[in-house]
Amino acid sequence: MDAPYAIEMLNITKRFPGIVANDNITLQLKKGEILALLGENGAGKSTLMSVLFGLYQAEEGIIKKDGVEVKINDPNDANDLGIGMVHQHFKLVQCFTVLQNIILGVETTKNGILQMDEARKKVMALSEKYGLKVDPDAKIEDITVGMQQRTEILKMLYRDNEILIFDEPTAVLTPQEIKELMQIMKNLAREGKSILFISHKLNEIMEVADRVSVLRRGKYIGTVEVKNTTQEELSRMMVGRDVQLVVDKTPAKPGRVILNVENMTVASRTHANNAVKNVSFQVREGEIVCIAGIDGNGQTELVYGLSGLEPLVSGKIEVDGVDITKMPIRKRAKDMSHIPEDRHKHGMVLDYPLEYNMVLQEYHQPDFTTPAGFLKRKEIREYPEKLEERFDVRSGQGPITIARSMSGGNQQKAIIAREVDKDHKLLIAVQPVRGLDVGAIEFIHRQLIEERDAGKAVLLVSLELEEVMNVSDRILVMYEGEIVGELDPKKTTSEELGLYMAGAKRNTGKEAG
Repeated sequence: MDAPYAIEMLNITKRFPGIVANDNITLQLKKGEILALLGENGAGKSTLMSVLFGLYQAEEGIIKKDGVEVKINDPNDANDLGIGMVHQHFKLVQCFTVLQNIILGVETTKNGILQMDEARKKVMALSEKYGLKVDPDAKIEDITVGMQQRTEILKMLYRDNEILIFDEPTAVLTPQEIKELMQIMKNLAREGKSILFISHKLNEIMEVADRVSVLRRGKYIGTVEVKNTTQEELSRMMVGRDVQLVVDKTPAKPGRVILNVENMTVASRTHANNAVKNVSFQVREGEIVCIAGIDGNGQTELVYGLSGLEPLVSGKIEVDGVDITKMPIRKRAKDMSHIPEDRHKHGMVLDYPLEYNMVLQEYHQPDFTTPAGFLKRKEIREYPEKLEERFDVRSGQGPITIARSMSGGNQQKAIIAREVDKDHKLLIAVQPVRGLDVGAIEFIHRQLIEERDAGKAVLLVSLELEEVMNVSDRILVMYEGEIVGELDPKKTTSEELGLYMAGAKRNTGKEAG
């Protein structure tokens, strides 16, 4: 007789107001395998994993571990059963050290005193064994996102978890960190750990997974062996149609300068040096200029300076010939749309309904407010309905859906719909497809190109090499707060771009020709 599955989720159904997130789903994970869970945004992947980890309770269905039915009422039950989870948005205490975060909740004490030496030895042994190099005494707030993720993985291993859930683990990592994570996952599986890998990045699934289970709109579509399938076939299973994996666009026809940045310097919030150092560049109407770079090289602060979230130390910003350097944010927003990097922090008010989120910057305009200053409720409700259809924003209860209850991908699509629909001359898009599936990425990239072709100036900030190479007309590479290279995507390679991003190469724009 075959060995029982490490985990079986049988006929799981989970409902939320207005939506069936998981509709009678069955999932089976073998011991020592990497099973990828693939699906569009809002397909129910994270919900299903949250049921397995005890964060949600399913209305129907059972869970078995090693062939025996188990009850998982909360994450402590999951931990007791050897199930661990690395969440899409990390669950770490920012002001604690790496070591303190790893042992949090399972501390060893003697006479009420923390026994850190044993814990430190175990953590260092684990980090050595699995190639997860970390500094145990560094504070979480001071380390890179990749290091935070290693801390989360060590947290699972420290608890001797056998079933490891990775929820969109590569969404915030650099290409180099992604490569390292893939290797770590393979090592863990070789050790006999069973891994559930939630993703919608087809190339990563092809590289690391043994089998793939596909969900679409809350329903189970099927499971296939990775070695017997293709990216095209998987995207068809996931979206229900053929998806164009390469961006289709005509050459750019740049017009007059819309964004002019001269000698811009922005202070850093985390250290004494400036985050952006004396940067100058231009973006013209009818072109997409991409700021490429590894996370943490000043891109965030550059956008803060442009959008008014952070004052400049020195320098000048002009939009369509108007100096906006000291202009308040609301005035800047008139000609500038901004898809922010952090959708929760700067993109939405999570406890507002979708309808209010869609008019956050426009509610005071005559379309939505009477001359006496009262909100036009009917117009505010109708506006997101129009955009939901055009941008395929899926929500349980339409305009009255609370933003927090929507999937991350649909929150992102709602922000993009709002910003693209606004009347603007300049669109700043920061990581616009972070956390989106192939179907949504194809759609968003088409929107950016349509914006360009309609004569708008588009400034794209991206960490994804593929996106940088595919979508942009010109590439500016940022390294340690400076622009170290200007490249033409038609004349460069991913490898060369990677060298600029790592600071190993620089040019002043003459090679871009």
